[in-house]
Amino acid sequence: MDQTTEAVATEQQPIQPDVQTTTTLTSETTTEQPKEIDFKTLIPEAYKEEKSLQNFSNMDDFVKSYLHSQKLVGGDKINVPNKYATDEDWKEVYKKLGTPDNAEAYKYDLPEGHKVDDDTLKSFSAEAVKLGLLPRQAQGIMKYYNDVINKGSEDQQAKMKLAQEESAKELRKEYGATFDRQIQSAKNLAHATLGKEFINDTLLQDGSRLGDNPQVIKAFVNLANKLSEDTIVKGDQVPYLTVPEINKQIATLQQTGSAYWDKNHPNHTQAVEEVAALIRKKNNEENVE
Repeated sequence: MDQTTEAVATEQQPIQPDVQTTTTLTSETTTEQPKEIDFKTLIPEAYKEEKSLQNFSNMDDFVKSYLHSQKLVGGDKINVPNKYATDEDWKEVYKKLGTPDNAEAYKYDLPEGHKVDDDTLKSFSAEAVKLGLLPRQAQGIMKYYNDVINKGSEDQQAKMKLAQEESAKELRKEYGATFDRQIQSAKNLAHATLGKEFINDTLLQDGSRLGDNPQVIKAFVNLANKLSEDTIVKGDQVPYLTVPEINKQIATLQQTGSAYWDKNHPNHTQAVEEVAALIRKKNNEENVE
């Protein structure tokens, strides 16, 4: 009976799986990954050499490009005229791009105090219409033109200033204490004979003004000295002293027994100050009067 019971028990027990075998099988099982498709293999043989398709490496990029191009279909297109196109053909192209129909439509935003006059702007606008310039292009050209004018003006002013300084240095060395008087006499004569505008606005080849040229100034100084009694030459200037005249006055004030040497004299201080002023004038430290 024990054998029978044992046999029955054996039949009723579930069969236990072989854990080791299952584990081994599980570890060897792998999920199959989808293969990456080469986009170029999808291109029909007749189009494989198309350069426009060489930029695509996957279907996603190709689809995006196609959809974008479809959005452009139906938009305004501008055909580029060929060599046989007339001026009217080009005019239509310019108009589509945004060229105004008339010169008055051009507006310019130039800096305050710009050098471009209104007549120049009007003339340029009329030409801009003919050339088919867009407003933005016209604005850019005029801004550049104004900058060029300003740069030229600044350079001219720098040259004039340098010429004035060099001329004054040379003439002060030559005329000494009489510099201011000599220059004023020459200026009066030059303005009276040639005109102030001509003297100030006439430019020489080196960029300096006629009125700053030392040779021209010397010529008018010499002529003014010969006409020194002429009202035109004298103008409103005050009397002046030459160096010899200054030395003579100093000698008179410093003569023996004068107030200049006597500290107790009531006019001693005044005499000393006058001599000092005359010495300064002689050294061109102040205007000679």
